[in-house]
Amino acid sequence: MKAAIITIGDEILIGQIVDTNSAFIAKSLDRIGVEVVEMLSISDDKKHILDTFAQLQNRVDVVIVTGGLGPTKDDVTKKTFCEYFNDELVVDQKVLAHVTELIEGFYKRPISQLNKDQALVPSTCTVLHNKVGTAPGMWMKKESTVFISLPGVPYEMKYLVEEEIIPKIVREYKRPYIIHKTILTYGQGESLVAERIEQWENNLPEFIKLAYLPNPGRVRLRLTARGTNKEELEEAIESNVQSLDAIIHDIIVGYEENETIETVIGKLLSKQNKTISTAESCTGGRIASLLSSVPGSSNYFKGSIVSYATEVKANVLGVSQNLIDEFSVVSAEVASAMALSVKDLLKTDYALATTGNAGPSKGDSDAEIGTVFIALATPNGVIVEEFNFGQPREKVIDRASVKSLEILQKEILKIVQ
Repeated sequence: MKAAIITIGDEILIGQIVDTNSAFIAKSLDRIGVEVVEMLSISDDKKHILDTFAQLQNRVDVVIVTGGLGPTKDDVTKKTFCEYFNDELVVDQKVLAHVTELIEGFYKRPISQLNKDQALVPSTCTVLHNKVGTAPGMWMKKESTVFISLPGVPYEMKYLVEEEIIPKIVREYKRPYIIHKTILTYGQGESLVAERIEQWENNLPEFIKLAYLPNPGRVRLRLTARGTNKEELEEAIESNVQSLDAIIHDIIVGYEENETIETVIGKLLSKQNKTISTAESCTGGRIASLLSSVPGSSNYFKGSIVSYATEVKANVLGVSQNLIDEFSVVSAEVASAMALSVKDLLKTDYALATTGNAGPSKGDSDAEIGTVFIALATPNGVIVEEFNFGQPREKVIDRASVKSLEILQKEILKIVQ
């Protein structure tokens, strides 16, 4: 079963907003065995939308469209659906009652004609009830392709995907199984990893595909198996993962079951009932942002001090000025003091600290551009490592943040193992 995803909106094409909807929809479809073969972003133009529909017709089983369902004149999706399906808009009384209750009951204001027009839908569509917003979803079929229209507002789109679309596809379509397993590796680049596992990769069964997903400081290896027998797929994946582990055990730090490293760390900390804090200089709060992005992170992430300026390191973290003068602000000694200080201040089991020269020019240190010291304070002491992540600035910040999480994860795993 194949699908295409279309996002409608000039604001996406000009870079005003980032399309996160397509990624969410693709992951949701993948979980139930629907293969996404195409993603498109197109303008709020009726002819362009119609041409795109025609190009996808009968090439895929499902086309999911987000955007263009608002009450204003620039939202043309519903009228375009009517033209493509040779249909007309009618008032859906259930949607109208919901919109009226939402506007008058919740927002406490009179309902306008624009609000009422949200209840207009093509007469032959299956309405997907949107309990969290005013724009309903629409499900329409032409020949062998189903076209589904969803609002572009992310939380409304997510509700309809999870509560309406995925259950309906599962009920009405027979799908293959798609099994993923992602291996997390750190410390070696993509080309070196590929050289080490070349023979193993060449011997993979035809129904298992390998993808390299490189990021600064890490390479994820994603195995994907497709077929009709779920148990056989899972056994084959597990067998090949075990043989891979025997080859590159030294750089494997974990397995990402559709999870980020910060999610994996959160689970490890929660399982051990341990806490973490950060003191960040050159990373500017990036590590704290990653850790706190995980739902439930308040159980283990206590907070961060972004000590970007030297005086903040001294006045807030209490790093000795003599230490700074002797070793410079970018040093193993200062990184260690930062980690120990924030660990003590916020009463956590672990604490990460970063200090470095991200560039493009040097700050209060003569250390080379790209130099970063990462310190991890643990219940048993402090670990400090020095790196040079080169340039540009954003690369240094990204790699330092990822490397910090890698160091933390490796240390936690020592206790687990």
